[in-house]
Amino acid sequence: MNIVILSRNTSLYSTDSLVRACRLRNHHVRVIDHMYCDLLIENGKSKVYFNNQEIAHVDAIIPRIGSSATTHGASVIRQFESKGVITTLNSTGLLMARDKLSCLQILENHQIPVPKTIYISNSLSIEYLLRQMEEFPTVIKLVSGTQGLGVILAENYKNAESIIEAFYATREKVILQKFIKEAQGADLRAFVVDGRIVASMKRQAKEGEFRSNLHRGASANTILLTEREAEVAISAVKALQLSVAGVDMLQTLHGPVVLEVNASPGLEGIETVTGANVSGEIVRFLESRWAKK
Repeated sequence: MNIVILSRNTSLYSTDSLVRACRLRNHHVRVIDHMYCDLLIENGKSKVYFNNQEIAHVDAIIPRIGSSATTHGASVIRQFESKGVITTLNSTGLLMARDKLSCLQILENHQIPVPKTIYISNSLSIEYLLRQMEEFPTVIKLVSGTQGLGVILAENYKNAESIIEAFYATREKVILQKFIKEAQGADLRAFVVDGRIVASMKRQAKEGEFRSNLHRGASANTILLTEREAEVAISAVKALQLSVAGVDMLQTLHGPVVLEVNASPGLEGIETVTGANVSGEIVRFLESRWAKK
């Protein structure tokens, strides 16, 4: 196959791992920065350009779209989709998963367990809605935050009120989420490819920290998911119409709850910790789709 990886940086671990996986399976692969892709929209003649040259004869794409490039990245993916190109990430799934509020709404609508969450649309509702959380501490998150950025633990009502007011002063949208004490600063990351769990790990926040992101110094180890955890992770990915995704879950007294679904998850942490060849699984997924065309 002729495969294009949409990535802003060829030296990133995830991009390099995918390039190697493609070449090991004898595919032609190149990396193109989606932020420099231009789009021509015309009935039956739509095209994607890069450096003033049409990107033609592409069989499949592997989009690696960062949070700051969501809208443009989705437009580029959509253009390839309109030309019948196979993709590991569709534009609709990217947009649904990337917005934390929309993601949680969709999951809840599919009866997938999520933490109690409140979205405050205006400053006049802060006092009333804060009291709906019933107990503290509570987690405050930026709707657009990633890798643990914009995630704050408010210890009490006054603390939470001050944090939310500060965010609103900068026109940032936030959600409140129930703090799961029994998780003890740990979460689960399940990597799903084509409806299967191909790797999973448990991440533990460092002492004094409640965010379990590896970028924030958390430790991690391989874990075998329970049947229920695997079922929830796969269902979450299906609900968001994704083929490849990372699902972050918390273990609670009542079973797993989904915190977030990452439509363009990094590969370094999961491959390094588990030793799984996730990149190879992603390429095999493209091959299976290509065989069905």
